Amino acid sequence: MTDLLTDEEIVAQLPDDWERDGDEIVRTYDFDAYIDGVGFAAAAGGLAQEAFHHPEITIGWREVEVHLTTHDAGGITENDTDLAARFDDIYE
Repeated sequence: MTDLLTDEEIVAQLPDDWERDGDEIVRTYDFDAYIDGVGFAAAAGGLAQEAFHHPEITIGWREVEVHLTTHDAGGITENDTDLAARFDDIYE
C-alpha cells in the first residue's frame, strides 16, 4: 500500500490549478468544445488505466472535472499528485 501524504507534502506536491477537497485533489479543465473534453477524458482514462489508478472523471459542457484519491490508502498519496501532473501534461 502507498503511504498517505502529510498536509505539508500535499501542499508541496500539488500541481498548479489543482485544489485539495478533503481526501481528494480536484481540478476542472476547460475546453472550447464538448468533443475536446471527451477526447481529453479518454486520454486521461488511458493514463489512469496504465497507472492502475482510477479517478472520477465527469464530462460536462466544455469542461471535465477530475477527482483523485487513493481509495485503498484512504486519502491522498504520491500516486494522486503524479497522475494529476500527467493529466496536466496532456491538457497543455
